[in-house]
Amino acid sequence: MALILITPPTGEPISLAEAKAHLRLTINDDDTYISTLMIAARRAVESRYGINIMQQSWSLFADAWPVDGIFHLPLWPVLSVESLTSFADDDTGSLIDPAHYYLDQATRPPRLAVRVGRIFAPPGRKINGLKLNFTSGFGVLIPQEIKQALLAVVADWYQHRGDEQGGTLPPAALELLSAYRNVRLS
Repeated sequence: MALILITPPTGEPISLAEAKAHLRLTINDDDTYISTLMIAARRAVESRYGINIMQQSWSLFADAWPVDGIFHLPLWPVLSVESLTSFADDDTGSLIDPAHYYLDQATRPPRLAVRVGRIFAPPGRKINGLKLNFTSGFGVLIPQEIKQALLAVVADWYQHRGDEQGGTLPPAALELLSAYRNVRLS
């Protein structure tokens, strides 16, 4: 399955003013650098934990219908599903009526399930024959522990810039984010 970002976040979960206050900085010399650290910290946390902090739109492509009728969405939380499209061999798309599927937001990873008894023809394209458009992120209700973790990451990276190790998340951030680990039982 291919996952493609369609609409990136329009902002960051912490502001430059919040980051500078956390760093106890009053000068503006490093504002650009701090802003890049804020973006990098968000992306690192999102990648490590399989979450989207800020609202963003994605397309998930699949070659065929899942055998069990359930798409496992790789990002959490999912706010909504905009569309599910099946493509013919000539690349024309047919929207699947939303009455034929539903979104399970209670599980992680979130799932999109085809309703019982609905059977669809295989897509005409052998590759990426199905496209699922969805919106992911916390929206305006970003948990405070995530914001605090991001501030801890920015502070650690700012303080240790140029160090050889670099790029790791500090223990304080790992502790704050522990509730967001996606633990799988085998």
